[in-house]
Amino acid sequence: MIRFSQISILFFLLAAMTLQGQYKYEREHRIKKSQFPERSKSFIADYLKNARKIRYYRETDSTRTSYEAKFKVDRLHYSVEFNQSGDLEDIEILIKEVDIPNESMALITKFMDSTFSKYRLRRIQQQYRVKEGESVEKTLKNAFQNLLLPTIRYEIMVSGRKENGFEDFKVLFDADGNFITMRKSLPANYDHILY
Repeated sequence: MIRFSQISILFFLLAAMTLQGQYKYEREHRIKKSQFPERSKSFIADYLKNARKIRYYRETDSTRTSYEAKFKVDRLHYSVEFNQSGDLEDIEILIKEVDIPNESMALITKFMDSTFSKYRLRRIQQQYRVKEGESVEKTLKNAFQNLLLPTIRYEIMVSGRKENGFEDFKVLFDADGNFITMRKSLPANYDHILY
């Protein structure tokens, strides 16, 4: 017969595993143009004609790998992300706090204040995701026109203090400022530095 203490230990272990599984660790590595998926390169070729500072990255987390092209067009910094198959996932534009509507920013600030004892917003991106039933071309058009739509999301890189000290997180909010997800980010890769 199972005792109460055994059940409580089992419950505690399951709860700990569930809480630990909420974080996904991400790391981004810069790669050469030749290492970027060919299908993705051909897909964005037209959008890169007037682009400057073009860079390619491979992003890995605990569950998947994706590829990202970052570039600058007309003073806006874009990031176009593809999955491993070369399908477009999202387009992100680097923005500032003042670019977020006041009501949305108030909710975001409230979440940050309640989650971290101290924090610093490091980077804010406006995200356009490919929606089911909508063409990829329409998503690209909306992103490159920088439209404020109710379907956009805000991705915020934050350095925040929790019980283990300062850590980096990627936090996602909807257009209204409602919290969606939070992922822990690993520090930048410095493998190229020799000691």
